[in-house]
Amino acid sequence: MKKTFLLLFLIAMPFISLAGDVNAFLSLSNTFFKKYVDNGSVQYTKIKNSVTEIETLYNEVGEMKLDGLDDNFKKAFYINSYNVIVIYWVVKHYPLKSPLDDSGFFDKVKHKVAGEEMTLNSLEIKKLLLQYKDARFHFVLACAAKSCPPLASFAYMPATLDKQLTERTAAALNNQGWMKVNATQKKVELSKIFEWYKKDFTSDGKTEIEWINQYRKEKIPATYAVGFYEYNWALNEK
Repeated sequence: MKKTFLLLFLIAMPFISLAGDVNAFLSLSNTFFKKYVDNGSVQYTKIKNSVTEIETLYNEVGEMKLDGLDDNFKKAFYINSYNVIVIYWVVKHYPLKSPLDDSGFFDKVKHKVAGEEMTLNSLEIKKLLLQYKDARFHFVLACAAKSCPPLASFAYMPATLDKQLTERTAAALNNQGWMKVNATQKKVELSKIFEWYKKDFTSDGKTEIEWINQYRKEKIPATYAVGFYEYNWALNEK
């Protein structure tokens, strides 16, 4: 009996409270994303069948202490926290066909993040976009929909964050399914992210195409007409 209890304790150890340790949180998040994210899609059924892992991460998001941490640690924490919260909230209400099936998913439901109550929109805008003014964040935050930039199967880490942000941005902007370039008609259809957050991509005087071309292997001519394709809010389910 004692041996059985000890074995169960050791198995559960990785998901016992991390006591506000951001490095432990990031490491466990990395393990979680590797386990449940495949090519941008999430295995929500498997997560729901082993819900302790996502519940532990979600609870740690709320209890984390950020005092004394540098900006890269805070950015990495907030990015991974956003993605954890999105997955947790989908799983909590699963099965869903879309995150929009749950009213207020992004703008009304509040979550505890490092001791503060906030919505997902507040986390994205106030803690990341307004604070650091980096449009690359749009390509690493998961919104649980098929039209989102694909969710990474790893966590974002302070030491490699700039490289990861650039690589994920470039991956989305060079993806023919996500960037719809029509050379025959001389036009490009962009994700509505570029319409909803236009100021983030044009605040330094660049056009959307100029901003995109910083990360494109095959540059889009400045003369191309710009449009926006419809956002597919179907769940990014594996």
